[in-house]
Order: sequence, then C-alpha cells, then structure tokens
Amino acid sequence: MLERRKPLDLLFPLKGNARSTVASEPSKPTTLSRFRAGVTLAKDAVKAVSVTAMEAIREGAQFIGIVGEKNELVDPFAHLDAPIWSENPPHELYKLAYRYCEELTMREAGNFYHSFKYLPEDQRFAMCAIYAFCRRADDIADGDWSDRFPGSKGALDPEAVEYRRQLESLQDLSTIIDAEAYEKKISQLFFFRKKLSTCYTEVYSTDPVFLALKDTVERYNISKQHFDDLITGMEDDLYHNRYRTFDELYLYCYRVASVVGLMCIEIYGYEDPRAKKFAESWGIFMQLTNVLRDVGEDIQRDRIYLPLDELERNKMTAEELDGRIVVNKHWEPYCHHYAKRARTYLEEARQLLPLLPRRTRYSPAAMIAFYDKILRQIEKQQGDVFTTRVKLNPVQKISLAAAVYLRHRFLPAFLDPIWAGLARIGILPAV
Repeated sequence: MLERRKPLDLLFPLKGNARSTVASEPSKPTTLSRFRAGVTLAKDAVKAVSVTAMEAIREGAQFIGIVGEKNELVDPFAHLDAPIWSENPPHELYKLAYRYCEELTMREAGNFYHSFKYLPEDQRFAMCAIYAFCRRADDIADGDWSDRFPGSKGALDPEAVEYRRQLESLQDLSTIIDAEAYEKKISQLFFFRKKLSTCYTEVYSTDPVFLALKDTVERYNISKQHFDDLITGMEDDLYHNRYRTFDELYLYCYRVASVVGLMCIEIYGYEDPRAKKFAESWGIFMQLTNVLRDVGEDIQRDRIYLPLDELERNKMTAEELDGRIVVNKHWEPYCHHYAKRARTYLEEARQLLPLLPRRTRYSPAAMIAFYDKILRQIEKQQGDVFTTRVKLNPVQKISLAAAVYLRHRFLPAFLDPIWAGLARIGILPAV
C-alpha cells in the first residue's frame, strides 16, 4: 500500500459532468449510422428450416439439453443448417431460447443475474435476452467467441467483405488489431447485425439469443437503434485503442453502456420521460467505473480508455500506465477527481430509481450500489488498480444486496429521506 496522503488538486481540473453530455439529445443520422442500421436479413436470400424439421424439434423440445456432458453451454439449434425458421416457431422453441439466455446469464454474469432474478418471470427472461445479446457482441469483439450464421462464407463472404470495405471508407479508418482477427470479427459483427434485423421484421432467427430477443423487443417495444448503437460500440474497439478527449470517451461509454440502460428501462417500466436521461447517466457511471478499474488489464492489451489529454495536462504519460503511475504524485489526485466526475452521473442514475415501479427498482439499484462500492474501493486503494483486480468479496455483495432489497422493496417512500440522511453520515449504506 502506498503512503497515505490527502489527494491534491490537479494541475488542470477534469472536464465533463452530468450537465454537459454529448449524446443526451438525438442527433441527425449520419451516412455511416444509416449504412450500419440498413443491414437486413431478407427471407428470400437465405435457406430456411423446413416445417417438418421445425415440428420434429418442437416435439423433442422438452428433452433438448442446453448443458453438455462437460457442463458447457450448448446451443440447442446449433445443428440446424439454415439461419432462419420457415415460419413463426412454436411456443416451445421460444421457451427453449429463453432457457439458453438465462443459463448464459447465470454462467457469465452472476452479479447481474442476482440483480434481476427477483423480477417477474417475463421481465427476468427479457433481461436475460438483453444480457445474452450484449454478452455475445462483446465476446465477438473482445474475446474468442465464434458466432455462427449458417450458409455464410465467414470473412470471405462477399456481403461481409463489402460491408468491411464500406465501413473503412466511410470512417477513413483502418483496424488497430491483427488483420486476420479483424476480418473475422468484423464479418461476424456484420452477420450479428443481420440477425438483429430479424427482431424487427417477419423473419425469425435460428440463433436462440435472437429468437428470445425478438420476443422481448416485441413485448416491450425496444428501439432497434439501441442495439445498433451497441454493435457500433463493439466495432469501435476494432478501430480505436486510444481516446483523446472525455467527449470521445463519453460517446464510447454511451454506445456500450448507456444504451443497455435505455433497453432495461423499457422492461422495468416507467412513465416519466426523464427516466431516459437518468438511464443514460446510469450507463455512463458504470462504464466510467469499469474504465478506471480495468486500466491495468487494458494497458496489457494496448488499450487506453482514459482521456489522453487529461493525463498529459496533469503531467502523466500513457507509458506509465503499466503500473509505475501509482508513484506519480498526480495519479491519486487524478483518480480522486475522476471518481468525483463519475459520481455526477451516479447522482443522476439514482434519480432513475423513484421513477420505476417498486417491483423492478431493486434490479438497477443493486447494480448501482455494487459499482459505487467498487469506485469507493479504488479510492481507498489510492488508485492502485494494478496490484490486484478491484472487486467485491461475498460478504460485501450479500450485505449490499440485503440493504438494497430492504430499502427499495420494503421501505415506505416517506422514510427515504431518513435513509438518505443516515447514509450521508455513514450510519447506513448509500444504496
């Protein structure tokens, strides 16, 4: 542990707070955004699963497993050689698709699943479909997941090649990762967009994630733009590994996190339109926390999400982010002021909670509380996110979850100011 010292003021204060966002107002669609959103899967362009095969799967749906012999997650439709069903699949196959999404969520994101496992079943399934979509998109862009689209030729597919060429031309950018990996990932994200289009047309994907997602977006009327924006955020990682300004970072955070909050509130339910603004801030807060927590891991992958101009103005260099920066006298003040800025978004995120029905409020409240605790822990460790990964232990998780559950499920509304006051002086947890 470093010698304890009081955080100093920065040479140049950080810019950006909850009152000066760049993405809170809808902007006019660009040629690039229209091009991306225009990717569509036409029914007459691909092979469909026959009615006979569909009925055979339907009859055996209750016996189809989604967990293999080695306890691995198994796509129940992986053996199908067509990307779409010939007609609207029966109810049993939708249930199977939702089961797959729920199992994926439980395996990959125990904390997130815990935050919405108390929702009514339909809402819980919908949240799992949203998470599965986000997880798979991230696994393509930032992991080694090989997504499937039966009938395509992968990176050599003429449509995928043309999509890649157009993206590079419209952005005037080239990739920052290995060429072979880039071609594979960008083509998979192209077909991911095609599968997304099935959620908004009369076509039905044989990917269980998109079959469940189609049912979710129809039930809760979720805008396609949110999903398109998230895939764009995943594509950003193939072209950018540095962010010059906070505005650039903000837009990235909006694409990969705020849009998820905007999807979620459609499932939670709300009436006050301010919920959208607060949901945006919820995503910004969580992603800014992720960025600070993961500095050490990201630099090992040659990625820096902290705004470079802020580091430079405060006499820090990107090269120091390998861990040496913890002895730079400006690093702890930077982390302190970075956390203060992140909390301007936290304050707005918390204003979302009273606008949601009490039965759904626990879900975002738990996520907000977990990330607030992580940010506080980073400050307590004086910005040392290099020695060990900052995370909550089981006792912290359980105690926070219990406090959130008590306050947001049972506490009468008129007692909220009392809880908030006691939390400010440290008697109760700030949840």
